[in-house]
Amino acid sequence: MWLICFIVKRPDRVCGFLSAFACWWCSRPEVLIFRPEAAQSASALPGPNSQDLTRHGESARGACGSVSGRVPPGSRGLQRKRRIPQSPSKTAVLLRFIMNFFLETIQVLLLSIWFNVESFIHLFVPRKKKNISGEVVLITGAGSGIGRLMAQEFAALGTVLVLWDINKEGVKETARLAQSNGAVKVHHYVCDCSDKNEVYRVADQVKREVGDISILVNNAGIVTGKKFIDSPDSLIEKTMEVNTMAHFWTYKAFLPAMIANNHGHLVSIASSAGLIGVNGLADYCASKFGAVGFAESVGLELLAIGKDGVKTTIVCPYFINTGMFDGCQTKWPTVLPILDPHYVVKKIVNAVLTDQVYLLLPRSMYIITALKNVLPMKQGLLLGQYLGAFNLMDTFRGRSRKQD
Repeated sequence: MWLICFIVKRPDRVCGFLSAFACWWCSRPEVLIFRPEAAQSASALPGPNSQDLTRHGESARGACGSVSGRVPPGSRGLQRKRRIPQSPSKTAVLLRFIMNFFLETIQVLLLSIWFNVESFIHLFVPRKKKNISGEVVLITGAGSGIGRLMAQEFAALGTVLVLWDINKEGVKETARLAQSNGAVKVHHYVCDCSDKNEVYRVADQVKREVGDISILVNNAGIVTGKKFIDSPDSLIEKTMEVNTMAHFWTYKAFLPAMIANNHGHLVSIASSAGLIGVNGLADYCASKFGAVGFAESVGLELLAIGKDGVKTTIVCPYFINTGMFDGCQTKWPTVLPILDPHYVVKKIVNAVLTDQVYLLLPRSMYIITALKNVLPMKQGLLLGQYLGAFNLMDTFRGRSRKQD
């Protein structure tokens, strides 16, 4: 049992030891191929007029001999230490390949078992929460909806808040609520996240006045609620700029400092519409698919360069009752309910505190997303019709001002 625990906890050491053993085994003389010319040169004493027999140092041995071909006594120890470089045989190469395949397969199997056991345990035992007191949290789209509620939740944890929104009065009110909820400090800025230059300008201002951001929450989003053919080009562009491209610019502005410190958290408030297409939400789905893919890819880039201290959380909720999707109805409220914003915000903050990578709400979305990827296309469409996915937007009204 202790051996299994050691292998699971320190697979790098185990694999290093076994790889070293494999290299030693493959370098043994009996698994190396000796070239005939090398063997002949090793048994012959070269004369003064002999030429180099091989290109791997055979001439050095002849240089130690005298005119008569005898080796000086003082050079015998040196002669014994010299070895003729050998090329590994096909057997050695095959053996090394088999050893590497065996070791990597065993490592994957053991870690897979461990990770599944760990996940099962955490169904009953809550994960440890990190302390974010004093961290600087930036929330875009903080003037209303879940942006405002998240500001209040993070404020209660003793953080320094930086709030962005295009609505001056809305972000001001959020700052007041956050301050009364226990935030260490609250800074609020008016920023149009669809404008790259403005994002960079306000980001520079934040760095000067507040410092580096350690938790970045990309929450700003808009929805047109129109069929693709009926959507004006300007609204389609605006949707992509706010829901997707703004994430690129905020990451560019604040991620370098997180990488330098190997500390931070990137939170992308996406949507279940970023995992499954929805009738009547073509531009919105495209923007949220882009946001999910972008966050996943950057998270992998950070792991690849060893910056595992910068965490990623991708949030994909169903429709939230914030007014953004007013009028939308769900066919089966028990399976796919319109979500309460306070419930969603508590789940988001808990996901950040426990470094949860994916958060899908409600929990039935995990099953629906999995089924979408494994069911035949016709059966998937049948399931979509059964769940009412084709008619979700039929009664959509939304806000008179569609900025969240």
